Order: sequence, then structure tokens, then C-alpha cells
Amino acid sequence: MSYCADDYAAAIRALLPRGRVWQADPGSGQGNLVEALAKGWARLDAAAWTLLEQSLPGRNLDLVPEWEASLGLPDPCAGADASLQQRAAQVLSRFVAGGGQSAAFFISFAAALGFEITISMVSPFRVENSAVETPLYEEEWLFAWKVHVISNTSGLSNDVLLCELNTLKPAHTCVSIA
Repeated sequence: MSYCADDYAAAIRALLPRGRVWQADPGSGQGNLVEALAKGWARLDAAAWTLLEQSLPGRNLDLVPEWEASLGLPDPCAGADASLQQRAAQVLSRFVAGGGQSAAFFISFAAALGFEITISMVSPFRVENSAVETPLYEEEWLFAWKVHVISNTSGLSNDVLLCELNTLKPAHTCVSIA
């Protein structure tokens, strides 16, 4: 939360000593000094917040190439035609990924790319545990999972999402987009 010049001016006035000599009313000499100090501190506050926001990966578009070099990007998933904003989203998603094997990890990774997804696991038919309408799958389906794309705000294709998930998924599993 950034403070404005009026916030700083009110704080300075509240800290000034009391008395006839300390009249910091607007328009007076001391009042003008308080306003000048408050404007300077407000500019510093805004610059500090901007610096903090721009230091996050993918937020400063000028630093996208440096972040890509650090994270091993660009990779073949997004291709050479990715826009700067799409590359920044890929940097952010790769940076926050951290690693994991849960459905929640892959859902949050896709969200960082701009996809809202759900994941369903496929399991083979088991005589005592499955319902009659359960499809018959072979044992290999124990390691398969399907991604259902609910929405896509990234401008990237589903193939890019599938490529990214294939690079992160556990090696023994198979992922597909349904």
C-alpha cells in the first residue's frame, strides 16, 4: 500500500512540536516545507513500490530475456512466435512452479500460464470396486491423467499447455488434454 503526499504531510504535522512558533498551516513557510517534504517522501514511496513490483519475474518486460536465460527458456513449447506478454507469463509460471506431483500443483502451474483447468485421473476397471458404467481400461491407464481446459486467458494454444505439462509431469505418467 502506497501512501500519498497528504498522508505524509498529516504525519509530519502530527509530529511537529506545539506552540506559536510551530505554525505549519498550509501556505505558511513551515507549511510549504511540510508539503515539499511530504511530496518527496510520497515519490520515494511510489518508486519503492514500483521497484518491488518490477522485481518479480515476468512483471518487468525489459527483464524477460534475463529471466528466460536463468530459467532455461524459451523452450520449444511456446515456440518462436510467442508474444512478450506470453513469454513473461511463461517465466512467471516456471519461476513459481517449484516442483510437485499433485493435481493442485499442475492446476496452479496452468493458472500461472493463464489456463483454468481441472484434472481427472483414469483408472482401470476393477471387478469389486468399479461401477457397471466404468469403461474398461488396461493396467497402463493407472498412470494416465486428463486435463480439461475450462478457460484460457493467455492466448496460448492448448498444445503449449500440454507441452509444458509433459516437461513437468512424472516420467512414468501420461497426460492428455480431453
